Amino acid sequence: MEIKAVIFDMDGLMLDTEKLLVRFWCEAAREYGFPMEREHALALRSFAGKFAAPRLKEWFGDNCDYKKIRARRIELMNAYIKRHPTEKKPGLDTLLDYLNKNGYRTAVATATDIDRAREYLIPAGVYDKFEQVICGNMIENGKPCPDIYFYACEKLGLLPKNCMALEDSPNGVASASSAGCVTVMVPDLTPPAKEQLEKVYAVCDSLDKVIDVLEKMK
Repeated sequence: MEIKAVIFDMDGLMLDTEKLLVRFWCEAAREYGFPMEREHALALRSFAGKFAAPRLKEWFGDNCDYKKIRARRIELMNAYIKRHPTEKKPGLDTLLDYLNKNGYRTAVATATDIDRAREYLIPAGVYDKFEQVICGNMIENGKPCPDIYFYACEKLGLLPKNCMALEDSPNGVASASSAGCVTVMVPDLTPPAKEQLEKVYAVCDSLDKVIDVLEKMK
């Protein structure tokens, strides 16, 4: 197979923000009286709002207001990030430099909206290294549905089979693999379960290790 482009998730894959999302999901929910635990927040990784809202009601009852909790989570997290700059994940710059030097095209496919994607990626110095930045508010069905990867491939003018997708979470892996992308998992907060291992082409400990995968595919 010929890989012509690499599509990156953002939170937990490029930026060390998933731990913050987990923390502030729990804090926001508890402020409103809902006992969200780490396991609940982990299950929401890369989950589109239309799927996360019913999940919260399933866990905590019909009076659990997803939009209100999410808004508070964003408020808490933004306040934290203003005081503590977002950290890049190990190997990100090395991988992006390799892709640029070797003629691979690049894109982002994140559940985060475009405004916050810019707020995170521009200070990290990597926003301009991507040809396309595709966000959850640009498509009808977010992750774990494949729509965001179909759209990213369409914007690149490439078939999914010619695009490698890099994901750190189960919902992201489900999205990328069901779109037909060559999916590589770079785990963040949790190791891959059997279900993810069956869907990915490879698992890498860090982003720079993706270079070895691409070299072997040439």
